[in-house]
Parts: sequence; structure tokens; C-alpha cells
Amino acid sequence: MDGIFFIFILAIGLSFDSFAVSISSGLSLNKISFFNACKIAFSLSFFQALMPLIGWFIGSQVKNYMLAFDHWIAFGLLFLLGIKMIYESIKAWKNGKEKKFNPLNFYVLIGMSLATSIDALAVGLSFALLGVHIIIASFIIGAITFIISMTGILVGKKTGGRFGKQMEIIGGLILMGIGLKILIQHLYF
Repeated sequence: MDGIFFIFILAIGLSFDSFAVSISSGLSLNKISFFNACKIAFSLSFFQALMPLIGWFIGSQVKNYMLAFDHWIAFGLLFLLGIKMIYESIKAWKNGKEKKFNPLNFYVLIGMSLATSIDALAVGLSFALLGVHIIIASFIIGAITFIISMTGILVGKKTGGRFGKQMEIIGGLILMGIGLKILIQHLYF
């Protein structure tokens, strides 16, 4: 059960980029139908679920060469991803550059889906090193991202996007915390 809880927490951390993009999507569209909201959320969650599978496949190919220091790799990847997420959030916040875009445009939708799921590729690599059941993990990550993305679109429409960047910072802190937990478990338990 601890493993499933770990994946749920990780999925929440990974989905904060999608949450922030969803808030922006909710803000940028004057009226958004339930179908269009589902379209955005599905694209974000599909890529968020697919990338760990790709990362896991790559990681499983090189796993035997990395067993002695896999926990350091998992820690490093998650910690650096968390720092990157926080840095980019603060940078965008300071610059005040909130671009108006059309998230229903095919290329914009695919672009933002890929951009928000790159972190999940590195997580998939870590999953291979840690022996996580990838199908269950990808399903959970996709489902959580879908729910959080739909919530983000609603929040964007209701709040005017006041909390999007703070959510990215919290997501980064969660990823860093999970990386630290992995390292401590391998070093001391």
C-alpha cells in the first residue's frame, strides 16, 4: 500500500505543471464547453501517462548497469526536476509574462502536453530503476493528471489564475521531497 500512496503523491507532484497550464487554458478561453475542457485534460493526461512508460522502457534497458547507484539517480532526477519547476515558476512570475494562447489549437495542445510531461519521462526512468509496476503507475499518473487538469480549467475560469504559479512551486517541492525520501530509504533502510 505504501507504494500506491507514493505513486499518488508523485502523480500529484507531476500534475502541477498541467494544473498551471489548465488554469491558463481556463483563463484564455471566454467560454469553454465540457467537451473542450475534456479534450485539453485528456491530452495533458495522455502524455503524462505515456512519458513514464517511455522512460521506464529506456531505464529497464540500462537497469543492470546502474543498480549500485540507482537511488542516487532517482534522487538527482526528481530533485533537479523539482528545482527546475520552482525556478521556471519564479522566473515567469518575476517576468510577468502570461501569454494569451488558444489551448484548443492542435499544435498548441500537443506542445503544452509534451512540455508538461517531460518531467514524467525522467520519473519513468527512475521507476525502472526502483522496480515500480509501470502500468499501474502510468494509469494513476494519467488519472490524477486528468482530474487535476479539469480542476485547473475550472479554477482558471473562477479565480482569474491567482494561484497557478504557487501550485507549480508546491509541485516542485513535492518532487524534491519524494527524491529525498528515495535517497533516505536506500541509505538507511
